[in-house]
Amino acid sequence: MEDRPIPGISLTAIPSGTGCLECLNGDGPGWWLHLRRCAQCGHIGCCDSSPSQHASAHARAVGHAVMRSFEPGENWFYQHTTKKFFHGPRLPDPQSRPLDQPAPAPADKVPADWRDHLHR
Repeated sequence: MEDRPIPGISLTAIPSGTGCLECLNGDGPGWWLHLRRCAQCGHIGCCDSSPSQHASAHARAVGHAVMRSFEPGENWFYQHTTKKFFHGPRLPDPQSRPLDQPAPAPADKVPADWRDHLHR
């Protein structure tokens, strides 16, 4: 049986880094709670609980509707257009942010009252 491509998922795209690309480039307050990986291009953005919600903004801006968690121990995918979670193929390494990278992060940007800034 031959493997068929899954729309919105690239098996060759590597992550854009180990943190939210936009937060690290100065867009917004510069910190995140959790990270999400675009399954099509590898863009790393912050989750919807984070102040800037860059992963969802990326999906809307470029039409890449499938994301995967970029948190250690999590391997779920999410499809923005259907709003459904699913299991998918293994993507190129790394599978998550480094284990020694805290959440929220980066530590020097996270305010003491960070919980008050989360979207619920």
